[in-house]
Amino acid sequence: MLGCDYGGTSATTRSEADRIASRLALRPGVHLLEVGAGSGWPGLYLAKSTGCEVTLADVPLAGLRVAMERASADGLASRSAAVAADGAKLPFRDRAFDAVSHSDVLCCMPEKLEMLRECRRVAHDGARMEFSVISIAPNLSDAERRIAIDGGPSFVEAPDDYGALLAQSGWRLVERTDVTAALGQAVRRLVEGTIERTDALTDVLGAEEFAERMERRRAALAATERGVLTRELFLALADAS
Repeated sequence: MLGCDYGGTSATTRSEADRIASRLALRPGVHLLEVGAGSGWPGLYLAKSTGCEVTLADVPLAGLRVAMERASADGLASRSAAVAADGAKLPFRDRAFDAVSHSDVLCCMPEKLEMLRECRRVAHDGARMEFSVISIAPNLSDAERRIAIDGGPSFVEAPDDYGALLAQSGWRLVERTDVTAALGQAVRRLVEGTIERTDALTDVLGAEEFAERMERRRAALAATERGVLTRELFLALADAS
């Protein structure tokens, strides 16, 4: 669905990952922090394709273990590290990283402003941060907003526009790009692929868990097709503090 198989936990496609690499100017000697890295997508791909160093931060240990196994298999052991860490309480020193990225993480956690502030704290002055986020479209009726909440990630509601949150956390917005259409295509492929593999997935997950996943994915598809959920890419610059 994404163009690469890293056990991806976001909607970041391979073309988006290549865009991140270019916009963050990743290259040998650059140290990237990937927050909410899951099992290594796209952080490990970025390290492999650009030669940069990467630190993967996330809470679930299972995903990080998978990521480190992949890093070893891909010859990245010397240029990668995994740290069990909450994005809102990063255990790194100030100005430790040259670049920061996170893919559809802010919409899955409540402490959005805190995470952006932590990302700023650990980034050098002038560092760049690229991230994607799913959010609720503006100017919806109560009924439409409920569809968006039901179909969106766990904490899709935000206290303010993400551009405003960046300004409040010490970042300067450079560019924001709407990629909602690509999200809709990805969700539809996910639903169709799930249906095609109903029997196999039911055997692995059990009937109840499969039904719950299918319900969540259908709700996400309905929300994206109605246009009540949006997905954007943001590029921000760490202002001197």
